[in-house]
Amino acid sequence: MTTANLDRTYVIHGGVEGRERLRILSRVMQPTTLSLLYRVGIQPGMACLDAGSGGGDVTFDLARLTGPGGRVVGIDSDQTVIEIARCETAKRKLENVDFWLADIARSELKSDFDLVYARFLLTHLRDPGAVLSRMRQALRPGGVLVVEDIDFRGHFCHPDNPAFWRYVELYTETVRRRGGDANIGPRLPELLTEAGFKGIEMHVVQPAGTSGEVKLITPVTMENIRDAVVAEMLASRNEIEQLVAELYEFACTPGTVSSVARVVQVWGYRPK
Repeated sequence: MTTANLDRTYVIHGGVEGRERLRILSRVMQPTTLSLLYRVGIQPGMACLDAGSGGGDVTFDLARLTGPGGRVVGIDSDQTVIEIARCETAKRKLENVDFWLADIARSELKSDFDLVYARFLLTHLRDPGAVLSRMRQALRPGGVLVVEDIDFRGHFCHPDNPAFWRYVELYTETVRRRGGDANIGPRLPELLTEAGFKGIEMHVVQPAGTSGEVKLITPVTMENIRDAVVAEMLASRNEIEQLVAELYEFACTPGTVSSVARVVQVWGYRPK
């Protein structure tokens, strides 16, 4: 991802505000992401690349799983979150992690990695296939690509809530207008096939609940896409403020059910 490209296509706030949203999202997603990494055979000593690493939550998990003998690189185009991640690396005293301010869409990466991982990256890109080809190039022969991305149509809530569905509508259309695909999840196996991966498998997960941080993802994300929605003239700031208030109220009401987007997990291998 280039900073220039994402300025036009990425719909969610970056920087410090975006980092705090990612902390919540990463805590919600951590159990299913760790299960996926174990499923694909993460091992101590592996070299891993986290593409679109954000503040590095999954990068740090990869570092822990690969151990002192492993090597993990996180790359992202947001300089602020990269600096935050580097500070957190120092605080954690991790010596097997590095963060690069880099563009996965343009960087010429050597075939140095046993595993390349990307979560919620491809959905924002105009040409995800080209980026998958670069990820393939970064893998050693026999290396595995692991991707998690969304199918926004899969949301659900109970009881029915008009603000919830307005949020889904606004997010989906804003991403579409910026050149992305909020429903890219089911396309992933085909995209990996076209990029030359073999042995492709998939799995679907969807965190949801009646309490806790999983219910906060919707209102927090609505707050973080506010500027993009207004820029695309899909809603006024007054409407968005009302939506955010209603979504927080729904999230904080005991017993209501809220989900995040359906998440499609796909993995495949660079041929030997």
